[in-house]
Amino acid sequence: MQLEGKIAVVTGGGKGIGKSIALTFAGEGADVVIAARTEADLKKTAAEIEAVGRKCLAIVTDLAVPEQIRSMVDRTLEKFGRVDVLVNNAGIGGPAMSVADMDLEAWSQTLTINLTGAMLCAKYILKDGMIPRKSGNIINMSSVSGRFGHANRSPYATSKWGLIGLTQTLALEVGKYGIRVNCIAPGPVEGERIEWAMRKVSQSQGISYEQAVANEVARTALGKMVKPEDVGYLAVFLASDKSANITGQTINCSAGLRMD
Repeated sequence: MQLEGKIAVVTGGGKGIGKSIALTFAGEGADVVIAARTEADLKKTAAEIEAVGRKCLAIVTDLAVPEQIRSMVDRTLEKFGRVDVLVNNAGIGGPAMSVADMDLEAWSQTLTINLTGAMLCAKYILKDGMIPRKSGNIINMSSVSGRFGHANRSPYATSKWGLIGLTQTLALEVGKYGIRVNCIAPGPVEGERIEWAMRKVSQSQGISYEQAVANEVARTALGKMVKPEDVGYLAVFLASDKSANITGQTINCSAGLRMD
């Protein structure tokens, strides 16, 4: 197993991509801390992790509240003593509107959760765990929307561009401690979030939901959506020793929607 004995923290680990990453990590031998806002989702995922024989600590955490992030990190270190892998996956879709009509509160909330929350998770885990041990691995979850402008989704796209910049900056700062930092940019991934986005597209363009999905799939080279477990497998690779000389990189997992 590629992550035998590792301790991993996955934010947004209760459902969707985060849940898939947490379960894939557990299947590769890691004990996993999952953090999210919804307790019911966390409990369900924790039970599935424990069912494969791994330990799991589920912590209700709102990344918009710095004190809750601090508490999550403290509880993790108290229970496990270290963090080997941090996956900054938690995020929200944000408002679907033009910049001219932007709701400032919605803009701020999106950047706070998607970008500042990830920075704070990295800050506390680096300072109190990874840097003193001179070992660790951080994986940030961006999006192909962090690779190009996205009309009517500026807060989301901006936050995801920011995560790519944060990834490269952190990689330069902590490489001297033997810590690697990389980023994954998923494309359209099956699940609740893409369904929400496609319904917004269908409304704004006056087309059916089914047509919106078909149009999105047609943009990919492989003609299909990504499955959550595909992202999980990539995260395992980046967290493992098999990627020992990869840092500061953003890797698309988009069925060929983006090739840069």
